[in-house]
Amino acid sequence: MNRILLIDDTPEIAELLTFALRDQGFEVVASGFTAAINELIEDARPAAIVLDCSVYQMSESLFDSIRGDANHSGLPVVIISDTVEKADASLRSRAAERVLLLPKPFTASQVGRALNELLAVTDHARLKGSRS
Repeated sequence: MNRILLIDDTPEIAELLTFALRDQGFEVVASGFTAAINELIEDARPAAIVLDCSVYQMSESLFDSIRGDANHSGLPVVIISDTVEKADASLRSRAAERVLLLPKPFTASQVGRALNELLAVTDHARLKGSRS
């Protein structure tokens, strides 16, 4: 079972998404917005992260913190945003990899598919690397 770290600044959405992702087979560790994201990652040891903050700059700052830490820079990230064009431009300017952007409104099924897609790519790369 893949452990997911869900960062959502709306407790009601976090709760609904947590239950829905658990129904899809994920183990979910949920938190509100935190500047101590890398410490939270150290504690939770997730296979992937979902960022859903009401203001994109909050998700952007968390994403930059994650990518700025060498221990976590390769973690797959799903970002949920209501400003998709702005978020997409921001991620492109960073040449961001292993990240998928989902527009609001979203469904838990879309989040689950995005996570499965990112995790499948990560697993494939890991297997390929172990054969070298």
